[in-house]
Order: sequence, then structure tokens, then C-alpha cells
Amino acid sequence: MQGSGKFARWLIMSTAFASVWMAAPASAQLLERVLMPGPVIEGHAQYEDECSSCHQPFSRDLQRDLCADCHTEIRDDVQAMTGFHGRSPTIPQLECAACHTEHEGRAANVVGLDRDTFDHELTDFPLVGSHQSTACEGCHAADVAFRDTESTCFSCHSAEDPHNGNLGENCSDCHAETLWTEASFDHGTTDFPLTGKHDGAACGGCHRNETYVDTPTNCVACHRIDDAHAGTNGELCQDCHAPSGWAETSFDHFEETGFALADGHGGLACTACHADASFEDPPEPECVGCHRADDVHAGNNGVECASCHAPTTWPAVTFDHAQTSGFALNGAHSELVCTACHRGPVETARPEPECASCHWSNDVHQGRLGETCQDCHGEIGWAESVRFDHDLTAFPLLGLHAAVSCEGCHADAGFQDTQDQCVDCHLEDDVHAQHLGPDCAMCHNPNDWLIWRFDHAQQTDFPLDGAHEGLDCLACHNRPVTDTVALSMTCGSCHRGDDIHATGFGMDCGRCHTTEAFTELRGLP
Repeated sequence: MQGSGKFARWLIMSTAFASVWMAAPASAQLLERVLMPGPVIEGHAQYEDECSSCHQPFSRDLQRDLCADCHTEIRDDVQAMTGFHGRSPTIPQLECAACHTEHEGRAANVVGLDRDTFDHELTDFPLVGSHQSTACEGCHAADVAFRDTESTCFSCHSAEDPHNGNLGENCSDCHAETLWTEASFDHGTTDFPLTGKHDGAACGGCHRNETYVDTPTNCVACHRIDDAHAGTNGELCQDCHAPSGWAETSFDHFEETGFALADGHGGLACTACHADASFEDPPEPECVGCHRADDVHAGNNGVECASCHAPTTWPAVTFDHAQTSGFALNGAHSELVCTACHRGPVETARPEPECASCHWSNDVHQGRLGETCQDCHGEIGWAESVRFDHDLTAFPLLGLHAAVSCEGCHADAGFQDTQDQCVDCHLEDDVHAQHLGPDCAMCHNPNDWLIWRFDHAQQTDFPLDGAHEGLDCLACHNRPVTDTVALSMTCGSCHRGDDIHATGFGMDCGRCHTTEAFTELRGLP
């Protein structure tokens, strides 16, 4: 009943307010102020007494249109699908009040922009390149609405324009948004396409003081200081030179002088042959006219350089040594200069064709292996492709011996006095201290010391059985041996100290005892 009373009172008041609203506009305005939830922002303060400017009584559907009547620029953006309100996919489905809440005080922030999460891709100016790392304040001034911020390059970067405005305000025509230095201007659209060396030149190299109008295009305007001819050949550089480089000329040297600039001569600067840039005193056409100082033969081979050398470069010789002399220059010989073998004029200073005639001082064998070096060595190098076959000697190289250098066994390069017994090289490696003789190969394999194959039963007349089977070799072989290993096989030779009979029954203990133990007697149970 109590709840019914409250509802009745509310119904009576609502009916009274509605009657006042419908009876008199002034009274309705008073009612609006009574029902207003709170002050509006400072920008809307002038409309605070006119609720109908923003609200249509009992009709929320018309409130969005009332906002658009004032905020026409936003309405235009939505209709044209531009700006944030026109590009955002959610704006058309929302009421303005869904984002912009009013009646929360004069200083309330009804914009509701979160700078940390705002997606700039939904604006007319997506952030790319260096703009992505720029703070909001870098472009948006505090007293300018975000949507009213200029979006042209020049509006922000005019102070950084090194061209002083001479190239206009459309920076993006040449520059990228990553770095200023990434320019894409196509100079080919001008009357002076950049080819050859010009393509890599800095703009300021030709456009001094950022001047781009009426820039001269004749060569000497920029290259007068580079004119090696000091003006003696005129100012039409292009008659001889190409933009790819001063050294690349179109001057037909053969037609004008009778001397073709081919191969090695083709890349030379004019001054390499013409000491005088005026070309009034040309050099002699013979090779020695320019190359006398380069003649490493000191005149010993005559003055007809072209009979051996090609115009490409001095090392490119056309002289056929094999056909002319019968001695082909192969291997390391092919890289030698002529004077390495010819110590005087080639007609009179000819070395003998045998190796020793030139290499006797390099013979590490000191002549003990003869003079036919080619029996073992090749022409690539002394240590390369050695053909000596050690298997043809009395000591074939087996196992690890094959990997040992010559010096590992041969104390000198004479090779003939080297001993072939194991202990000659491995005496210090003999862990048996010579107790087992000098012939290591009788037990060990040349692949490794630990690979041994001695069979005492097969290789001697004394099988190791019974208690003898586990004995160390040095238990019986207890004295150094310099030649053949030979031990007595009688028991007493080792066990005289163990004989309780004091040799009363002789030295052959095996007549009564077994090899298992002295306590085991033959024939007894």
C-alpha cells in the first residue's frame, strides 16, 4: 500500500507538470531548468536557457539532427565520408551523446579524445614514415581544433625548407615522409636530364644558393675549373667528353692521329701521353716513346715492345716461349718475369733447360738426389704435387706413417741415411724400456700403438696358460734386449726362487706341477 501511495503522488505531480508545460511556454521553460541534470560546457553556455536548441522534448531521434544544425562541419564530414567522423565505421550508428556527454560542468571535457589509443588512420592524414613517431603537439597547436590543423608539408616544415621557398610548397613532389634526404625528383622532366656522373651530383653542386631558375646548362658553366686544357680546346667539352667521366671521350684518336687508343690505352687520360694539354707536341708513336722508363728489360729485349706485349697491359704477353725456345712456361714459371731466368740480353743470356741450372741454390737435397728435379717435383711449386712414391722404398708408409711429414723421420733432406727400425724413431715412446726388443712391429700396428696383435701361443713356443695367462709382459721379460728376444722356457729360469726342492728334482717343474698353481700336482686327485 505504501508503494502504491508513492506512485500515486508521482502520477499527480507528473500530470500537474504536464499541464503547466502545455498551458504556458514560460512555465515550460521553468520546468526544463528544474529538470536539467547539470551545467553545460563553456562553449554551450549561451544555449543553456534554450533546451530546445539541443533537445526535442520526448524525441531522442531528432537530437542528432539538432547537433548537426550547429556543427555543420561535422555533418559535412559524415556525409562526404571524410575526416574522423566520416571515416570511422561506428559513427553513423551512434548518437552524438554516446561519445560527447554534456551537463557535467563548464570545464568538462566532452571531446573524449584518448591520444594514446586514437587511430590516426581514420583521419584524412594517416601517419606514415617519420610522422608515426611525432608527438601530437608537434603538429596540433593548443589553440587550434584537431580537424582544423593544416595537412600540407609546408604548414609544419616551412622553417626547415633549405630551398627558401624557391621550389614551392609541395615538398611531397620530391621528398618522402621517412627522411628529407630520400628525394624522388625526376630531373628528366627538366631540360637537363641527369646522366652519367651528373646523376650522383648533389643539387647544390649546380644550383648555387638554392637558385633553380635560369641555371646554365653548358659544361664550362660548372666545369671551367676542371678544364685540364686550360681553355686551349675551346668550351664545347661535349665534342670530346661524355657525362660518364672525363676519361670517356668520343674523340676519334685513330682518325685524327693514326694511333688507335685501344685496350690499355683506351682508359688513359690525355695528359698520360700528352704532357702539353694543348696537344701541340705529340709523343712518338713507338712504344718506347712513352714506355722507355717502364722497360724492366733495360733494353735487353730491344725496343719492339709489341713483339711480346699486348696493348692491354704489360703482363699480357703474346710471346710464345714454348714455340720459340722449346721450354714451356707452366706452373710457377708462368708467373716469372723474364729477368728471373734471363740475366742479360735474351740473345746471349739463355739458361740451360735443366732444373738445376736455375734452382741449384734451392736444392735442399744438396745434390745427393741428382739434378732431375722433375722426377719428384712439379712446376706448380716445390711442395706442390710431389710425385715421390715411398712405397717403392724398403719402408712403405703404412698407417699413421702416411700422415707424417718428411722431416718427422728424415733429419735432413738427403733422405739416404735414414734408419728403418722402429726404435730409430720411437725409442722415447717405448714404454717397455727395450725389454721386448727393438722390433715394435712384432706386436704393434702402425695405425696406433694401442692396436697390437701379438699372439704368444702362435709366435713363440711358450703358450701362456694357467697362472701365466694374466701376467704382464715385463714379469718375465725383465731385462733390456737390443736384438732378438729369447728367453729360456724352463720353469726354473723364472721360478728358481719358488723351488722348495732347491733344484733337487731338476729345473723342469712341469714334470710334476701344472701351470695353474704349484700346489696342483699332476696325476694326483
